[in-house]
Amino acid sequence: MVSPPPGLPASSLLQVLLLGLSALAPASGAQFQLHVPSGLDQVLAVEGEEVVLPAWYTFQGEAATARPWETLTLMWFLEQEGEDLKQVLAHINGATSSQDGASLVYPMPSRNVSLRLQRLREKDSGSYRCSVNVQDKQGTSRGHSSKTLKLDVWVPPAPPSCHLLGTPRVGTNVTLSCKSPRSKPAALYQWERSHPSVEVFFAPVLDAISGFLSLRNLSSSMSGVYVCKATNKVGSASCNVTLEVSSGPGAAVVAGAVVGTLVGLGLLVGLVLLYQRQGKAPEEVANDIKEDAAAPRTLPWPKGSDTISKNGTLSSVTSSPALRPPHRPSRLGAPTASTPTTPTRSHGWVSPSALSRKGAVPVMVPAQNQAGSLV
Repeated sequence: MVSPPPGLPASSLLQVLLLGLSALAPASGAQFQLHVPSGLDQVLAVEGEEVVLPAWYTFQGEAATARPWETLTLMWFLEQEGEDLKQVLAHINGATSSQDGASLVYPMPSRNVSLRLQRLREKDSGSYRCSVNVQDKQGTSRGHSSKTLKLDVWVPPAPPSCHLLGTPRVGTNVTLSCKSPRSKPAALYQWERSHPSVEVFFAPVLDAISGFLSLRNLSSSMSGVYVCKATNKVGSASCNVTLEVSSGPGAAVVAGAVVGTLVGLGLLVGLVLLYQRQGKAPEEVANDIKEDAAAPRTLPWPKGSDTISKNGTLSSVTSSPALRPPHRPSRLGAPTASTPTTPTRSHGWVSPSALSRKGAVPVMVPAQNQAGSLV
């Protein structure tokens, strides 16, 4: 068995071998013919289904069935633009190998070499080339040929999405959109109202390519269920949207009014708080001044001074040295007695009523004993 050179895939090697065998085929090989249906240059198929690519070969003047002496080498390739050649199926020396979903329609040996493809996908589209080489038991090539069939896999429209663009209020304009995410060929769109009455829309309000339906100057009678249908050559799908035309103010207007009211209330509360704060400011300043002012100094009370009566009224005022009557000097040599003197009304005593008339405020002063401690 010949192994492929480094870097050359096995499919390319087989292709080269088949071309070489065809070049070495004798003149009798001219009787060999590979057939595909006349005029069939492209096969259309639907994604998810299966398709048969028909092909068969004959020898001129011989029966259509395979002969025991025939040794068949069969290859099916897929050619796609921008991609490497890909082997789909191979039948060599009586053994068949294929990719998933690919098989021969008829079991070998047979001169019908048609290819069946199942569970088709869009990426299976491309040009399929069938290459056949027939040899006899001695290994002599009896004929070689190749044919190409183009396969195009179409995709039905996927379920589209319907949306309402705009606010449906009386007198306004809205747009209904419809779009299928996948379709081959591209889908065309049709809108109609199914409830409460059937109404079909056409251009210019309908754009069949983009799927937009424009509704202008809405009225209450335009409310209903609108159905969009996406269609191409191999299938269709639909979606719907409910349109309810309202006559009241829109949600945006209501929301704006609510927000405006809240903002106004917030400003009003802020102004009230600011006014109250400005009114309290002078009072706080006055209180600060009163608290910071120094307390009036009180005259010290000497020992032995008179005390305030227990009921809190001013009974007498201690005679300070300034209020005491002057002492006359004693005679020389005569001893003096340090007897305390009591102030008289005519020299130092002031009545409580007189103090009240002059605006004096009675002050309760704790009494002291002779030792100077509070009583």
